[in-house]
Amino acid sequence: MTDLATRRRRTALFLFFLMPGLSISSWVTRTPDIRDRLGASTAEMGIVLFGLSVGSMLGVLGSGALVARLGTRPVMGGGTALVILGMGVIGGGTLWSSAPAVAAGLFLFGAGMGGSEVAVNIDGAEVERITGRTVLPTLHGFFSLGTVVGASIGILCTAVGFPAHWHLAAVAAVTVAVFAHALRAIPHGVGRAPAGGRAGGRGRSRRPAAWKDRRLLLIGGIVLTMALAEGAANDWLPLLMVDGHGMDPALGSAVYAGFAAAMTIGRFGGGLFIDRFGRAPVVRASAVSAALGLAVVVFSDNAVLAGVAVLLWGLGASLGFPLALSAAGDSGPDSAARVSLVAMIGYVAFLVGPPGLGFLGDHYGLRTAMTVVLAFVAVAVFLAPAVGTRRETRAASAPDAASPTACEHPSR
Repeated sequence: MTDLATRRRRTALFLFFLMPGLSISSWVTRTPDIRDRLGASTAEMGIVLFGLSVGSMLGVLGSGALVARLGTRPVMGGGTALVILGMGVIGGGTLWSSAPAVAAGLFLFGAGMGGSEVAVNIDGAEVERITGRTVLPTLHGFFSLGTVVGASIGILCTAVGFPAHWHLAAVAAVTVAVFAHALRAIPHGVGRAPAGGRAGGRGRSRRPAAWKDRRLLLIGGIVLTMALAEGAANDWLPLLMVDGHGMDPALGSAVYAGFAAAMTIGRFGGGLFIDRFGRAPVVRASAVSAALGLAVVVFSDNAVLAGVAVLLWGLGASLGFPLALSAAGDSGPDSAARVSLVAMIGYVAFLVGPPGLGFLGDHYGLRTAMTVVLAFVAVAVFLAPAVGTRRETRAASAPDAASPTACEHPSR
């Protein structure tokens, strides 16, 4: 693969991360208007939102097998197409005041986003191996950037009273154009397992072997803890600041915006620290930062101090997920299966963990519930050596001829 083709591919991956971030934040910022349009109660909106959770879970759990069968390009394309279709169905359901249609649109959206993001992570890990440069944190930074842009546009549309269904339709139209441009730069065949497996069925045994890899499971533990830290903030941070620290709703939303901004800064700037210090020290420092921020939010009664500490929480949570995916990609043979496995662990934690925190919060308060997240993040400090360093993992993976990416790595 030429340098120009690799650059185009990397840019396309940036766009594939930007699109779901833009789309999900557009939906989130218009939920009050959509709820009013549907005339739904809080309990009814919970049922509508369940479509997103079910779709996301099915997409994440099925993505690894689809990539192994078809490769990343069809899965990325099909998943993004479902995201666009889902946005259109949500807009139509809003226009027609149909809660079942909105729930169906959220199901399609979740299935597409869950499936395509795992495939994009696998493709991003492949680009890292080809270029020998840190790429995944920046890719995830574009998702965070998309959420900031989408939220800003959504807030503006809400302020001027622009109808939610036309807003979502416009986002879907823009996403179609970006999608058509980005898909052309993605090569065929990445991540696809050889037909029938290798060497008399060896390919069929790779996934169970990955589950038995101790280092890979430790990397999965890092992903689980950091994805939980991110998911908990995305689902509960505004309510945590309002109910737990007495902030007004507008200020609670502003604190969440600060968290998103810190995540974006951490992901765009993290590559410099990773290339200089290695992955393990950066993961350890990230876990310490997130744990410190969470501890202040949970145990301090000073609302201002808690709001500032959220920035440490966001910076700390920003790099754990992409760094662990990079480590999974060069932890052994069949990198696509390894990245898929670790990504699924992360997305399951991201989707399943926050609702569990809601159950605890209902009984003990959200601040107390967040001590669970704090405990998990603290564990990541001790798991950090599993990701190794950039230099160590690249040297270890260089002779791996069985990896599907090894044959494509240019000589340097």
